[in-house]
Amino acid sequence: MALTPDLAILYFASRCSFRTSCLTFTGGKLISVAEPPKNPFNAAELGMLAHLYRGEMYRSKIWRTRLDNTTNWAVATTGIALSVAFGNAYNSPLPLVLVALMSLVFLSIEARRYRYFDIWRTRVRIMEKSMYVPILRGEGVRIDSGWNQELASDYENLHFHITYLEAFGRRLRRNYSFMFGVQAFSYVTKVCVHPIPIQSLQDLWRHAQIGPIPGQAVLAFGFLFHAALIALAILTLKGQRAAGRVS
Repeated sequence: MALTPDLAILYFASRCSFRTSCLTFTGGKLISVAEPPKNPFNAAELGMLAHLYRGEMYRSKIWRTRLDNTTNWAVATTGIALSVAFGNAYNSPLPLVLVALMSLVFLSIEARRYRYFDIWRTRVRIMEKSMYVPILRGEGVRIDSGWNQELASDYENLHFHITYLEAFGRRLRRNYSFMFGVQAFSYVTKVCVHPIPIQSLQDLWRHAQIGPIPGQAVLAFGFLFHAALIALAILTLKGQRAAGRVS
């Protein structure tokens, strides 16, 4: 029986091992058939990675809630201070000064919490980008980018991925800049219109005075305080290295 080209292709393909490259004849042309990629993880290990992803997502969610708590505290205290300061024309603007200092404390706490949140958020993004994205594209699980080694190193040597100043500046830009802006505008409005609208600089100094502290000193401190916050927000803008952040 004569061996036709089609039968020759089937016979030769059946003798080839997928562990090595083999050659087949197609239309009289010699082509290379590459070995299919090998899955680096078995079914049990993939299940473990899925549970690991869920665990890191849960921790990220918990720390995200803790971040929202400090922001809520700052919003609530700002609202109370505004109500007290503007409740009567003769009320002191001191609550607006105190709430700015309290917001700074809340921001400091939130920056520390954000550093912990960034650990879990970064791990989640590594697994989403390097493990799940290739699977969704039909490429299977790939480790050629070294994401598994990076993740293993992060578990082995736990460390913060961003500095405290970067976390401070990021939360300041995203959340607290608006609150500090509202507080500053409210304070300037209060000293300018209550108890009566100012007519001169002397009126401004008198309205801004807090006890024995002269108004010039209070206003100078407020200006330096907000100038320092603006400078910190700008200086930390170039140092963003959070791997999981949204652009």
